[in-house]
Amino acid sequence: MTLEGINYRINWKTFVRGTSIFIPCLNVPTAKATARALAKRLRFKVLTKVVISDGIQGLRIWRL
Repeated sequence: MTLEGINYRINWKTFVRGTSIFIPCLNVPTAKATARALAKRLRFKVLTKVVISDGIQGLRIWRL
């Protein structure tokens, strides 16, 4: 998945229900749209939320 010019390699097979990932980003609306489109393509139900983790703004994505 590429966000803001950075390619994130995520092993989607290990992204099981109940787990989450944090992706640092500045342009949150674009990141959220990209993540939701990818989840739809993979047929994952996800919840996304803008969070600040260790002083870094980003997008937290939970698989439901």
